[in-house]
Amino acid sequence: MSRTNPPVTARRRLATAISVCAVTAMAVSTALAAAGPVLAHPGHGDRGEAFPAAPASRAATAPIKADPDETAALGKEHAEEHARTRMAIADVGEYPQTTRTERLKSLTDSQATGNAAFDAAEFGRFRDYFQSPDFAAHIAMLPTGKVLLFSFERIETNPQKEPAPTDTIGKENAGRAFLWDPKLGTGPTAFKEVKPPVVNMPDGKNEPRPAPFFCAGHSYLPNGMLGVFGGNLGGNGGSGAKLSLVFDPWQEEWYLNQDMAVGRWYPSVVTGADGRQVIMSGQSELGWGTPTSIVERFPAQSVPVPVDKTAKPIGWPVERLKTEAPFKWDYPHLFSLRDGKIYGLGRAPDQQWLFDTLSDTKSDLPPRPDGKKRNYGSAVPLPAGFRGPDSVLVLGGDRDDPNTYRLAGGKWATEKPRAFGRTQDDTLLLPNGNLLTVNGAFDIRDYGNGDKNPNADLKYRQVELRDENGDWKLGPAQRLPRGYHSNAVVLPDGRIMITGDELQQLANDPDITDSMNGSIEIYEPAYLHQGSRPSLGLIFNPSVGYDEKITVSTNTPNDVTRAVLLAPTTATHSVNTSQRHLELRIKSRSGNFLELQAPPSAAAAPPGHYMLFLLNEEGAPSAAGWVQLKPPTATAAGATRGKP
Repeated sequence: MSRTNPPVTARRRLATAISVCAVTAMAVSTALAAAGPVLAHPGHGDRGEAFPAAPASRAATAPIKADPDETAALGKEHAEEHARTRMAIADVGEYPQTTRTERLKSLTDSQATGNAAFDAAEFGRFRDYFQSPDFAAHIAMLPTGKVLLFSFERIETNPQKEPAPTDTIGKENAGRAFLWDPKLGTGPTAFKEVKPPVVNMPDGKNEPRPAPFFCAGHSYLPNGMLGVFGGNLGGNGGSGAKLSLVFDPWQEEWYLNQDMAVGRWYPSVVTGADGRQVIMSGQSELGWGTPTSIVERFPAQSVPVPVDKTAKPIGWPVERLKTEAPFKWDYPHLFSLRDGKIYGLGRAPDQQWLFDTLSDTKSDLPPRPDGKKRNYGSAVPLPAGFRGPDSVLVLGGDRDDPNTYRLAGGKWATEKPRAFGRTQDDTLLLPNGNLLTVNGAFDIRDYGNGDKNPNADLKYRQVELRDENGDWKLGPAQRLPRGYHSNAVVLPDGRIMITGDELQQLANDPDITDSMNGSIEIYEPAYLHQGSRPSLGLIFNPSVGYDEKITVSTNTPNDVTRAVLLAPTTATHSVNTSQRHLELRIKSRSGNFLELQAPPSAAAAPPGHYMLFLLNEEGAPSAAGWVQLKPPTATAAGATRGKP
């Protein structure tokens, strides 16, 4: 049978349409993979449950207008299929509100179903979930009882794109910060904006804007203020800013200090036994791939350490140390242990160092036994009585390695594993000395289904609990899977606040048009569901020197078997250098009064503010009060005001 070739114009249309077929077929498979359901792994045995399907998209229901050339070449039905595919791709790119709403509903439903099997008295439970005005890439529990949340002004609402202005130069590259007051509840009025100082960054744009301090490092000063160092200069894959700032929780304002010697993007900061902050690592102002080895300290030795809450670090200098810290990768874990030295635990296994800031020297520690680079993951100084921690547990940062690694006495040992490996996790010290892991993901921005694809492997929603014997067990699931930029803190009432991960928060925002694009979830540990708790009344000397007596009152003196100090948390990128747990010796009891003994030295517990909990025999804590440990030079430091 003979065939007649179509006209040249029609052949061109056909060739174009065929190529479009190939492209759209590939695109639609990508789009559907991004938008479609995934399999959840709640971790309860071998049981899995399907992530509820999203509602019908605009492409499936809206009227379709086919391209005339494609209609002529392929026919009406096939051309309409192409048009519907293009609309589906556009829907994925726009990330419609219907998808956000249904995602959050499905996560809420699956959380309720899965967690019904967990006894709160054994595993704890999740309760409150509410919106926040900030993504909380950075977090700090303040000695006022409020929580500081800070990050960046978003440039994108699509969770499949980068919302942070990392490569943006100019006024859009700006920071933002808010306070949450738990006493005011969970609504919008419980939040207060605390704008960072306006700065004119050295980027050639001459566009002053709120300081872009996101992806900085931070720790506490002895007077309860938060030192924040570094940030984003913009461009070149992430360039470090030389910013040095302090947040004052008492006046609820930011102070700008003298620039550091070098820009830092992703640095780590730790408070040493002398109360000064040591700053290491971070990408320099030259851009990504230029980590700095320069070590700096704030405040410089020319300025007394601030102890009094009225001592305002404004325009204070940072000083450079002679010792260098040539970490290959950013955000190393830094800890000040009971010997008063700083342990720098890098992500590369062979970059483990011990720093003595008094002698300004560095020595080698043995390589970590896993032998692999670890991504962002947890590290925690383990409780060791009243003398302070003498070991660190490194865990997380490798999705293929569930093991935990303990550094003690200059030697590494492999400890009991968790149920599975995870990165981007946050592991907290609880008042009773146990550990709690929340959050986690497959990789940095890879949730298990492709880069920036918000359809996460839901097994990472489950918390994991470590008891006093070092054994781990999986617990209930949080509502959102939170990975990169996730955070958590222990609140003074013993609850756990969980937040962070801007991509997941954007993907599950109930109203993307309002200003509440973040979210917070509250977890109540098992100790809040095991009957009565001890009570803590007055702390009669809340500012105390080392080895001095701390007198407190309690209405439940017969229930109190332990007293502990728990340092507040400030964290980002799974790095938390401020955690610390110390037992306080109970020296005497008289009626409703207890006499406790403060830690023996600043090496045991660096000067600063701590939460004081009373615990009963079962490990249930009271609500906390605040105690400030003063350094020996407190008198002179407390007199410092304003500029040096």
